[in-house]
Amino acid sequence: MKKTVTGCSVEEAMHLLGGRWRLLIVSYLVDGPQRFNELRRLMPGISQRMLTLDLRALEEAGLINRTVYPTIPVRVEYSLTEDGSRLEKVVAVVKEFGLWLKDRDAQVLGAREVSPQLII
Repeated sequence: MKKTVTGCSVEEAMHLLGGRWRLLIVSYLVDGPQRFNELRRLMPGISQRMLTLDLRALEEAGLINRTVYPTIPVRVEYSLTEDGSRLEKVVAVVKEFGLWLKDRDAQVLGAREVSPQLII
């Protein structure tokens, strides 16, 4: 992993969890182990390559386990490690903030629809 510029703990965390998909991947793994294609279905906007790269990065950081089952075809499951489960609180806070944002945006849109328009 690259070295942080400021040495700040928030920068350190964002270096690992930053980007569009990593915390979302973790949020789905909080609910329990998931297979690769299950994760792809849950995140239709992610490419196969990006999902693979982010899963590898999270695995290298020790936050997720990759378990390969010797079946035909091979079954691979991803789950949170003990260290990864520490992110459950982070996911909960981000989820709460996201719900607040959605509610705020809905209220702003509702206020725009109700307020009279000034016609010039």
